[in-house]
Amino acid sequence: MSKITLITGGSRGLGRNTALAVARRGGDVVLTYRSGAAEAAAVVAEIAGLGRHAVALPLDTGAVAGFASFAERLGQALGDHWGREDFDHLVNNAGHGDQAMISETTEAQFDRLVDVHFKGVFFLTQALLPRIAAGGRIVNLSSGLTRRPFPGYAAYAAVKGAVEVLTLCMAKELGARGIAVNTVAPGAIETDFGGGAVRDNPEINKVFAGMTALGRAGVPDDIGPMIAGLLGEENRWVNAQRIEVSGGQGI
Repeated sequence: MSKITLITGGSRGLGRNTALAVARRGGDVVLTYRSGAAEAAAVVAEIAGLGRHAVALPLDTGAVAGFASFAERLGQALGDHWGREDFDHLVNNAGHGDQAMISETTEAQFDRLVDVHFKGVFFLTQALLPRIAAGGRIVNLSSGLTRRPFPGYAAYAAVKGAVEVLTLCMAKELGARGIAVNTVAPGAIETDFGGGAVRDNPEINKVFAGMTALGRAGVPDDIGPMIAGLLGEENRWVNAQRIEVSGGQGI
């Protein structure tokens, strides 16, 4: 029986790359999207082209009130498409970047970062726990910025730091069910995150490349396959870890 991985924010960026990497390793995927229905459908089609099965469901990971209904829709989809009531892996990937210096950060910006990156991760995982199979995996996405701060990302880095602590607590509480929980912390990656700054701004790209031992910024293919591998059975003993995937940023 194929493993099923639920990836939030799977229609673009690192989520999309992870979904495709999971499919290439023989897994099936449930991906969520907030507004990019066409992008999500394209990922589903790509996964079908790889000979695997996927479905896309809408979800705002910053709106806790919608999580109960999402869990119901997920259960329906699992039954309809796989004849199952549960799934195997949860990748809490969905997120956004909001760059502002501490002196200029608004309460609205701060609250949205907390809602999506921390509160959303906490309560979505809570809502889905009954559907995560024993022996399953959870991967929470953090950031290299929690260890190597960069001006303008204080609020973002702080909520990602909270996620790293949450990961440890999840691993402790869910160990009795054989569920391993880890954090993956990417370095600077060329995606549309933060308005595509690392991808589209040569000066910013150069700054981060200069901070990295391998001499370049990262690309999605540096991250998605790593997450897919972490979900594999060969990594079943990796638990409660913060794994930075940054090419050696800041050493």
